[in-house]
Amino acid sequence: MSILRELVDDAIVETPERPSVLKPYVMSHGTLEVRNLKKSRKFFEEFLGLEVVVHSPSSFVIRLGLKFFIVAVEVGDALHPAQLLNHWGLDMASKEEVDEAYRKAVELKDEWGIAEIKEPIARHGVYSFYLRDLDSNWWEIQYYPGFIHDDLFDFGDRYELS
Repeated sequence: MSILRELVDDAIVETPERPSVLKPYVMSHGTLEVRNLKKSRKFFEEFLGLEVVVHSPSSFVIRLGLKFFIVAVEVGDALHPAQLLNHWGLDMASKEEVDEAYRKAVELKDEWGIAEIKEPIARHGVYSFYLRDLDSNWWEIQYYPGFIHDDLFDFGDRYELS
């Protein structure tokens, strides 16, 4: 049994009725930019461990574990570098796996075109490090004791916005 199935027995979230203008039934995807589909596909599959499917001449989709996908769009030199706070999270099964991922990222940085790697640290309830890939997209490689998605929403609002 995969760690995901151990942590998540049902990936569907029943959302309460809301008085919103739009009534979507699911958040299905996000988008990121890449310079070169072929190089990025290799990085996403062989380094990050993501599933990649090419569905058009200028883009492919990536996913891992849940029915949510990211569309990677080839933009060449028109790429807009992402900022650290605009990152994608990948969850590991343990703190030791995060440390091993960090060691591998540092060791293979030049081979995979990784532009920058931040050291692992415990912050905002997770143990993680960040890396900036060959397309200037940031990835947070993290461990959280549980399934962070459920906990974040189950905890509910903790602060009131002013």
